Amino acid sequence: MTGFASLSGDNGGGKWDWELRSLNGKGLDFRVRLPDGFEALEPLMRAEAKRHLSRGNVTASLKYVDRGGVGFAQVQPDGLAAAMEALAAIEAAAEAGGFNLAPMNAADLTTIPGVLGGASDITSGVPDEVKAQVPELFALFVAMRQTEGAALGEILTGQLATVEDLIGQATTTAEARAARSGDILREKVAALVDASDQSDPARLQQELAILAVKADVTEEIDRLRAHVDAARGLLAAGGAIGRKLDFLMQEFNREANTLCSKSGSTELTQIGMDLKVLIDQMREQVQNLE
Repeated sequence: MTGFASLSGDNGGGKWDWELRSLNGKGLDFRVRLPDGFEALEPLMRAEAKRHLSRGNVTASLKYVDRGGVGFAQVQPDGLAAAMEALAAIEAAAEAGGFNLAPMNAADLTTIPGVLGGASDITSGVPDEVKAQVPELFALFVAMRQTEGAALGEILTGQLATVEDLIGQATTTAEARAARSGDILREKVAALVDASDQSDPARLQQELAILAVKADVTEEIDRLRAHVDAARGLLAAGGAIGRKLDFLMQEFNREANTLCSKSGSTELTQIGMDLKVLIDQMREQVQNLE
């Protein structure tokens, strides 16, 4: 969900620079930074964001310089006279009431509305050339994210192939472990039967079945294969799949954890750990998809 796009313009009376950038985010957080006088652009920009984006911390900003005053505000005589008159009345009232007011300097005067204005103010509305660039800016942004998304899709496809290979190794290792564990369990049961004159064969058989079920990783392997198929299906479908893939990565990790906890062998545990590392890498990539 990272992305960046920029546009610049110049219509003779002013020049401007657009920027649109995003960072990863679970939802869509769209922020707009516009100079004074350009507030009318915000509804248009939010509509474009809603139409094109679904995730990410996205910030759109515009910088504008009006050549008429080289970007500097100028003192407005009428506004300054009105401010001075109002200040005189306030000082007189304060003096009559016995209050002492702190002296006001030139910098304080400039903060009074109407004292400064001119070159940096846009009084005739948003220039059409600036407004016309909003859809183009979002189109560039989306194109950049699509290019990045295609590259990430290829990376994830390769990682899924590695996951599938590890699942195959886990299947082979689990089958070999099952053959060995059956002999080990039978030896333990025989030892218990020999050690106890009151052993219940039915109870021992039941315990043996419970142990066998707890050690069976067939379901985890089957679900991992299903998750691989689901992830490939999402990548092939395209569109805004980031949230779905993020959820799928959680399910991948859940099965890998269970595989490790039920492994019963160093070799199978190592395969499970390799799966967890790879799944974490995939999840990092998925955060960059919308």
